[in-house]
Amino acid sequence: MGVWLKNHWCRLNGDQAYQRYLIHWQQHHAESETQPLSRKAFFAAETQRKWNGVKRCC
Repeated sequence: MGVWLKNHWCRLNGDQAYQRYLIHWQQHHAESETQPLSRKAFFAAETQRKWNGVKRCC
């Protein structure tokens, strides 16, 4: 039960999204001279992406 709860919690709090981002960054951008976003910067960017713009059907 502990593993299930940990996995569920990681899904809810966004840990999995950040881990996927880091894997993607390593695979596609590691050779560039930039660094991956910090955890805080990643979540700030995701919040902006989700909530900016029109969010209605009509």
